[in-house]
Amino acid sequence: MKRMVLVLILFYTALCLARDKAENWIEVRSQHFSVVTNGTEKQGRRVADQFERMRSIFHVRFPKMQIDPPIPIVVLAVKDEKDFRTLEPEAYLAKGQLKLAGYFLQAPDKNYVLLRLDAEGDHPYATVYHEYTHLLMSRAAEWLPLWLNEGLAQFYQNTEIREKEVSVGEPSAENLALLRQNRLLPLATLFAVDQQSPYYHEESKGSIFYAESWALTHYLHITDFQDKTERINEYASLLAQKVDPVQAATRAFGDLRQLEKALDHYVAQANFYAFKMKVATEVDDSTFTVKTLTVPQADALRADLLAYNQRTADSHALLDRVLQEDPKNVSAHETMGYLAFRERHLEEAKEWYGEAVQLDSQSYLAHYYFAAMSMNSGDGSEEAQVENSLRQAIKLNPSFAPAFDLLGVFLGMHHKDPDEAHLMGVTAITLEPANVRYRINVANVLMIMKQGQRAVDVLHAAAKVAKTPEEIQQVNNMLMRAEEFNAAQEEFDARQQSMAESKDSESDDDDDDNDVPKQAHADTFVGPHHFLTGVLKNVQCKNPQMDLQVLANSKSLTLHSENYYKVRFSALNFTPHADLNPCKDLEGRPAKVEYVESTDQSMSARILAIELHK
Repeated sequence: MKRMVLVLILFYTALCLARDKAENWIEVRSQHFSVVTNGTEKQGRRVADQFERMRSIFHVRFPKMQIDPPIPIVVLAVKDEKDFRTLEPEAYLAKGQLKLAGYFLQAPDKNYVLLRLDAEGDHPYATVYHEYTHLLMSRAAEWLPLWLNEGLAQFYQNTEIREKEVSVGEPSAENLALLRQNRLLPLATLFAVDQQSPYYHEESKGSIFYAESWALTHYLHITDFQDKTERINEYASLLAQKVDPVQAATRAFGDLRQLEKALDHYVAQANFYAFKMKVATEVDDSTFTVKTLTVPQADALRADLLAYNQRTADSHALLDRVLQEDPKNVSAHETMGYLAFRERHLEEAKEWYGEAVQLDSQSYLAHYYFAAMSMNSGDGSEEAQVENSLRQAIKLNPSFAPAFDLLGVFLGMHHKDPDEAHLMGVTAITLEPANVRYRINVANVLMIMKQGQRAVDVLHAAAKVAKTPEEIQQVNNMLMRAEEFNAAQEEFDARQQSMAESKDSESDDDDDDNDVPKQAHADTFVGPHHFLTGVLKNVQCKNPQMDLQVLANSKSLTLHSENYYKVRFSALNFTPHADLNPCKDLEGRPAKVEYVESTDQSMSARILAIELHK
């Protein structure tokens, strides 16, 4: 009995010690950044201060650049290397990999910066500047080569912020020492390095890659300024036009062998220049707000970063603990939804996001993803909730383009205020001009509005933006449909005008019958909506008209649409091909069809909506 009491006492003591050692997490919010840290308040304020100062430098140096991304920036500043390794990508955990002091993670819906507060070096905030540069360059990440992306980050990481002066591009003593002791990589090799290359990950090779990327970027910046040339801008322009990185370098920089010799000589020289800027970067940290986070709140944030870092098992383990301690933790519900969505468990994802919304989530992402999952499920009973969530997502983050796009798609699908649907799509394009899918969706809405020529014009503009083979093919397919629709619409309008003119002519020939009252034409398609589930057969199109049959057991029903662009298409429990062609892709497909019958028995029933099934 005494032994059991002793064990219980020891267990209780250990539990108390564990609670005493529980880390204290705080959130420091500045005007443009959120810093979450398990360090001191002073350290958290200092990190926020440095990010704000660096932002002001970029604002002055690149006045035309959009430096505030639509996705909020969350900086997770941890105390030491041990805490850092629990969160960094697994690729860097293996023996021989580079030891990071900071890491920038960008996803379509998240911006995370992971930092170590104990980072060593002459410039303790170099990592802050480095990662922030990556953030600003992220919009060009699709075409920006890795060497220039890393070179620019290292160029700006050596920024010195003083009271009334800023020095940008200070030389890196560490990089120079490394390059002087080792042979430079051939430039053709440097230009070809990507995320899969060993030069990017392995410590022995990665250091040379980073150092040489910095040296070449520094050399080009300084010599461009001295010679009044713009070789870096020319190189970037060629890359944006999809020119091969090595070919682009040859065209912009000249003979690469001569450039290698010049770079080798540059590295060996004794003196280096930097840009001096008379800029005041004072930040009023009295406007910063500080709040203490509970352990579940901090763990939920760490779990979210792990989820986006592809460390799924670690994220799940942390989320399970959070939900056990705090079952109503909204952030944990959202991350569980994201993990389920990424694993293609769409119904489960919808349930997690739906619970987050019911818990009064103030996350625009929770509302957006709940709406997206609900629309994908094809459950028409949630239309009001879907629209409400999309409007709430827009209210919470008016810069989040996907919410505008999806609301435009939703309104167009349900023929609810096509003018607003078009406006939502245009807003999404304005926020993200390079997104081809938004332009395709706007073209769809314009066809619903019977504005075929405008749809064609939008798609021609989309063709200029499309970069990948997939995007180019999607635009071409949609453009073909829009041109067919426009031609059919013009032919239909011409026939209508001809018939109207013929009737006017006959009316003029009538003997004073103008005083006889005429009965207005009534729509023969009235009554309740009907539903039939079966297999679609004998699909025939004569743009924009479509005829088909639905075979359900022994029953066969013939249906018609005067304009199949007005038919609402959806899918149940699967995602159809992005460029569904109703005239070619419906034959033999199981589906549920919504239709309405005509009072004229000689006319086929009218198709209203088609929900495709697996």
